[in-house]
Amino acid sequence: MDLLLRFLIGGVVVSLFAVLGDMVKPESLGGVFAAAPTIALATVALTMKKHGAGFVAVEARSMIAGAIAFFVYACAVSFVMIRFRTKAAWTAAALMLVWFGTAGGLWAVWLRR
Repeated sequence: MDLLLRFLIGGVVVSLFAVLGDMVKPESLGGVFAAAPTIALATVALTMKKHGAGFVAVEARSMIAGAIAFFVYACAVSFVMIRFRTKAAWTAAALMLVWFGTAGGLWAVWLRR
């Protein structure tokens, strides 16, 4: 039942964000409203119902750390591609260590207990 509810909530929220993304100009910015934030919202809502606010707070901190790590990775990929004119696939694959390293560092400093 939880899985079905998650799919339903996720589907509705994804649809709403898709409409919002279509309304945003420039169109390239519409990707900000893609699936990841909507799935996170559905997960947080179901987790709140099942486990309570304390557990959701820990999960939210983990989501924030993951978003920060991804932002650092995306900035690094963009910088390398612009500066050195490298291919996207190779650059993205090679710099995955930046993402994992940042996430691991945030975990060690901020999330580990």
